[in-house]
Amino acid sequence: MPDWLAIILLGIIEGVTEFLPISSTGHLLIPQNLGWLPAKSDLFNVVIQSGAVLAVLAVFTQRVKQLATSLSDPATKDYLAKLAVAFFITAAGGLVIKKLDIELPETIPPVAWATLIGGIVILALEAMQKGRSGVTEITWTVVIAVAAAQLLAAVFPGTSRSGASILMAMALGIARPAATEFSFLLGIPTLLAAGGYKILSAFKDGEAAGEDWNMVALGTLVSAISAFVVVKWLIRFVQSHTFNGFAWYRIALGGGLLAWTFLGKH
Repeated sequence: MPDWLAIILLGIIEGVTEFLPISSTGHLLIPQNLGWLPAKSDLFNVVIQSGAVLAVLAVFTQRVKQLATSLSDPATKDYLAKLAVAFFITAAGGLVIKKLDIELPETIPPVAWATLIGGIVILALEAMQKGRSGVTEITWTVVIAVAAAQLLAAVFPGTSRSGASILMAMALGIARPAATEFSFLLGIPTLLAAGGYKILSAFKDGEAAGEDWNMVALGTLVSAISAFVVVKWLIRFVQSHTFNGFAWYRIALGGGLLAWTFLGKH
């Protein structure tokens, strides 16, 4: 398979899965580990996630513009402060994980378990939320919990950053649309910071010279385009649907991967 085609496929996978509650990191690692697509560097896998940020900015243009043009409004100040604190906690926690040299699992079994367990958790949380409409105001408790959920997703590929943060907010009483918006907007600084940090580290450690930056750029562009389509669809979807369908998909995928592993196919 030509390298450019593999990059396009990985970019599509990243863009499609980044904001769905099914884990983009897990879906990037699975085909690379199974040999279906060529293995790429951790730098590539992290940086192309930044492309998805462009999709959020495009879809939430009006919301971002409204926040930017009403900075004197107490409600805007409060919302931006909560986004900033959630990002700070996530960033600080990420640096601690890095400093402690915690090795993130990249093989199939841990990703499969996280995918399977995540599906079960989604079903349980959706059952708890049945019949509840929730509130729209993001509380400080939700801010801390969402940040913790993002860190959990960072440590366990297959968990899903967006899924964990949305469901954590919903579990604390936030309405699905409000939880989704907060998670997506929080993803802007989170993913940009992760990509920027990875690039700076690569140059500092001398790894940048061995990276094909044209392919990184291509993967990022494809990720942005595919994420744009998914985000627009998901915003409409969450207005009247649960995440149960994604939960069953996760259970089937995680169970299938574990069966594949234990049967000695991998």
